[in-house]
Formats: sequence, C-alpha cells, structure tokens
Amino acid sequence: MEVTLDNIDLRILRLMQENARISNVELARELEMAPSAMLERVKKLEQKKVILNYTAQVNPTIVGQRLLAFIFIKTNDGFGSTVTGPALARIPEVQEVHNIAGDDCYIVKVRTADSAALMALMRNEFAKIPTIHSTKTTIVLETVKEEQKVNIPDPPK
Repeated sequence: MEVTLDNIDLRILRLMQENARISNVELARELEMAPSAMLERVKKLEQKKVILNYTAQVNPTIVGQRLLAFIFIKTNDGFGSTVTGPALARIPEVQEVHNIAGDDCYIVKVRTADSAALMALMRNEFAKIPTIHSTKTTIVLETVKEEQKVNIPDPPK
C-alpha cells in the first residue's frame, strides 16, 4: 500500500518525532491550522499506519539493562521461515529482530543486566528454539548514537 504524504503531513511527522507529547493545539499553532483540521490530519496518519504508535523512550541503564548486544543467528529453517523470527520476537529482552542477507539469517538486538544475564538468556531462551543452528554475539562497549527517528525526506518540488 503506497501512501502519499504532502508537505503538511511531513511537517507534522517531523514535529511529532521531536516531541510525541506535543499537543494537537500546539501542532495546529506551529502549522497555522485549525485544531480540528490538525486532529483530522493526525487521525488519518494513524489510520494509514504512517504513525504506528506513541512510546516513551526509557533510559536502559536506569532500569538495570546495562548490557547491549547484537546476536547474529544462523538457522536450519529456510529463508522466510515463520518459525525462528516470531520465536525470537516473543523474548522480552529482544528489542529488534531482523532477517538479513549474507551468511547469517537473523541479527537481533538484546538488552540484559550483565553478561551473566546474557548467558542465561542464551541458555534458557535461545536454546529452546530448535531451528537455531549457531549464534555469534557482539557486545557493545559504547553507544555513540541510538534513536528510532526516521529521516523524513523533503517533499518533491
């Protein structure tokens, strides 16, 4: 499904990415529109699945999730299988699951308290997924940039 976004839609998305708590009235003021028209625009963006959800970005260190790792996974089920990916996605510590090209089948992003918790995750959760053939783990030492914002292009002229 292709969705066409106009300049106003793109401006709304930029403002909402900067501050998801921005009020409808403030959005309307920024874009010099009536609040009712702005509300309708935002609802349409939600209905078209352009805006997927609203979340709070929590500092993982503050809640005890100090270790960040990326795990490359080889599986013995075929490409596009509906077994491994969904099984990985159900694990709470797994933040992202990506089916990738190359030697590995998946890369997953996980957060745990420490290396012992990561080992327990591997033993107690990943080991239960029978389609996983092998894993290769990379532990992050420092994060320079991490965000969920999408680079919203300028509208065509």
